[in-house]
This record gives sequence, structure tokens and C-alpha cells, in this order.
Amino acid sequence: MSIPHGAASAAARPDRVDPAVRRIGATLVVGALGVVFDTTVVSVALDDLAKAFDAPLATVQWVSTGYLLAVFVTIPLAVWAQARFGGRQLWIAALGGFLLGSVLSALAWNATSLIVFRVVQGLAGGIMMPLMATLLMQAARGSHPGRVMAIITVPTALGPILGPVLGGLVLHLADWRWMFFVNIPFCVVGGWLALRNLPDDRPEPGGPRGRLDVVGLLLLCPGVAALVYGLSRVEGGAGSTGAAVLVPLLGGLALVGGFTARSLTRPGGALIDLRLFRHRAVASSAALLFLGGIALYGPMMLLPLYFQQVRGEDALGAGLALIPQGVGALLARALAGRYMDRVGPRRVAVTAFTLVAVATVPFAFVTAGTGGAVLMAALFVRGIALGAAMIAPMGAAYVGLRHQEIPDAGVITRVAQQIGGSVGIALLAVVLQHAAAGAHGPSALAGAFDRAFWWSAVLTALAVPLCLLLPGRPEPPPPARTTRTGEAVDPRRPTV
Repeated sequence: MSIPHGAASAAARPDRVDPAVRRIGATLVVGALGVVFDTTVVSVALDDLAKAFDAPLATVQWVSTGYLLAVFVTIPLAVWAQARFGGRQLWIAALGGFLLGSVLSALAWNATSLIVFRVVQGLAGGIMMPLMATLLMQAARGSHPGRVMAIITVPTALGPILGPVLGGLVLHLADWRWMFFVNIPFCVVGGWLALRNLPDDRPEPGGPRGRLDVVGLLLLCPGVAALVYGLSRVEGGAGSTGAAVLVPLLGGLALVGGFTARSLTRPGGALIDLRLFRHRAVASSAALLFLGGIALYGPMMLLPLYFQQVRGEDALGAGLALIPQGVGALLARALAGRYMDRVGPRRVAVTAFTLVAVATVPFAFVTAGTGGAVLMAALFVRGIALGAAMIAPMGAAYVGLRHQEIPDAGVITRVAQQIGGSVGIALLAVVLQHAAAGAHGPSALAGAFDRAFWWSAVLTALAVPLCLLLPGRPEPPPPARTTRTGEAVDPRRPTV
């Protein structure tokens, strides 16, 4: 049997990622950049939006909270929707929905309309992020998970880091509406590339179509949204024991618990197959991504506040101060992916999470007069470690899974990371609020930030022992075979 030249080349050079996979990855990254940046760009603009709409900050906060809740409502739907409509069609439709939400948000006339249009954005963005990982891992057919994850984590690693920089620049140079207009090029170019490069994987006409697990949908989506809402109320100052926090948290836990019990006992057709947690790689990766979400998003709430409240920077200055961390994350991407494929995700994760914790410690000693060079160096090292810490567990989650199990694993890891981020923000916000109570002046506030950063370093260090549960060194691929004509045959490719 002869195979296409590209496949023969890939088989002959098993250490290289198939160019077709790289092309699909670049296509998905372009479309996803708008979604990831949009999630964090708005975080630095809440004060400007409150002034523009003459609305209280508690109301404008829903511009971010409403978006986040909408994202969590649609993440679990990605598996069913892909099986029902095909990944390419779903990706293009979600890009179109995000484009529509972005244009409407830019044209909003008051706070209420902006919140509604941000929900439209969130519904589309929630589909796109797990679908991105699924499409690329399925295209790679399980090979080179580290390098494939290095492609996927371009937007997910840089968004929370460079998003505030982009937001600060937009607010410094233009009107707040341009925070949403800047999404248009990503969506238009991403949609055009998707039409050209993504394989048409629509289900065959008359073939089996996946049935939507309506009961699971009614349990999981509101349950996860309630958990995130309760955690966001902690950050907003409602206290950790008030009814506004406990009622949604307990209700969310009850709904998610009901979904868990139902999914584990359901023979098939559950909204998300939680039986994948029987795979040690999936379970350990989800736990690490939960802690990784704390390590990433918690300090990303603390760092801009430290630069603004203690060092007196404005929104643009605080965003620019985080550039070294973004540069470090970008540099780590290719290096971590290559080493993960060579030595396995376990060693990369142990090294990365250890470095994240160590690089966070200098911020636990910051004062109002700490030298900028010290902080920039620590941020650069922390960025390198964070980039590797996200790649290792994300790639490890797919090790040993069948093709049809990849979408469920993608949703599980995405939800774990995002809930970890919400927990990290809420927990560190409570620590900071308690430590800063009665503090006056930059020196006293610096002491409060010291305590919060200590918490962040310790929570990150807790992930290091869990890294030992990840898969170790990958098995080398079997040697390539050749046909009688001398053509190379991929040993993982079935013959006819």
C-alpha cells in the first residue's frame, strides 16, 4: 500500500511533527487568540467602564463575571456538539458567534447591554477552548503530545500574561470600545484559515448522531456556573461565609455531585465520560491543572494590584511590568514540548512546578522599594516555569486514550484548570483582604501582599508530589517499515 508523500516523510522522520498538524495548530491559534486575550483585557478596564456608563463597580463587575459564567455553561457541550455537527463546522460557528458578541459589545450603550453581549461572547468562547485541544490532538493521532501541547498553549499561556498589557495600551491610546474591535481581525482571519485548513469531519448523512444528555446538561452546567459564581462573590468582598457565597457553592456542589454519580453509573451517552478518571494520566493531569490554575490566575490577580497599589503604577504601567513573564512563557513553549516528548511529562512537570514555587518566593519579600530588576528577573523565570507547567499535564492527559475519548479528556482538563483559577483568585483575594485590613500606606500594603504571595508559593509547591503520578519516559516508536518500492510506511498507520 502506498501512502501520501507527507505521511511518508513523517514516518521517515518520527521526531518531527507532521506539517499538516502544525498548519492546523496555527489555524486554531489565530482564532483562539481573540478569545483568550478578551478574557483578560477587560479586567484592567472595569474602572474605565464604570466611569463611561456612570455605573457602580459592583454592576460593571458583571462584565467579567457574566462572561466567565457563560464560558462554563457551554464548555461541557463541546463534546456533544462536535459529534453532532463536526469539529470544523463547530469551530467556524463558534468563531462567528464570538465575532458577533465582540461587535455588539463594542456598540453597547449601557452597562446592562454590555453584560448581555459579553455573555454572547462567553457562550462562543466556552466551546472554542476545549475544541481547540481536541481537534489538534486528534489530528496528531497521539504522537508528539509535548510539541502538540506547545502549539495549543500559545494563547492559553500568553493570554493571562499579555492580556493586561494589551488592555492597558488600548485604554491609553483609544476608547474602551476598541478592546472589542481588536477581536475582529482574529475572528475573520481565523475563520478564513479554518475554511482552508481544517478537515471536513461532518458526520455522514444518515449515520448515527450523538444524543444530547439533557439531564446531565441540567445538572453539570448550572452546577459548575454556581460554583464559579460563588467563588467570584468571595473575590468581590461578600465574605467567605455569607449566604451570597455559601448558597451557590453548596448548590453547585450538589448539582456537580449528582452529575458525577450519574455519569459514573451510566453505561454510555453521558454528557462527559467521567469514567476517564480511571486512567491515572487523566486523573493526575486534572489535579495538576487545578493547582496550575491556582498558580497562574491567583498571582495574576495579585501582581497588577501590587504594581498599582504599592508601587503607584497605572493600568498601562502594571501591564508593561508583566511583559518579562510573558516573554518567559513564550520561550518555554518549544523547549518544554521537546523535552516532554524526550523524557516524559513527569520530569518536566516536577521541574516546572518547583521553579514556579521558587520564583514566586521573591514576591513574598517585596516592599514598596524593592528593586525593579529583581522583580523583572523573578517574573521572567516564573514565566518560563509556568509555560512548562501548563504543557506537561495538558499533554499527559491524552496519553493512552482512544480517538473517541480525546474530546471528553479535553473538557475535563479545561474545566479543572478554570475552576482552579477561580479558586486561586478567590482564595488569594480573601488572604489579601484580611492581611490588608487596617493597612495604611505602601509599606503596610506591601506586607499584606507578602502574605498572599506566600500562600501562592505554598499552594504551588503542593503540586510537586502529584507530578510523580504523571506518565514517565515515553516508549520509543517502532522502527519504520518500507515497501518493496522503498517507500517509508508509518508503523502506527493501519495497512489495508
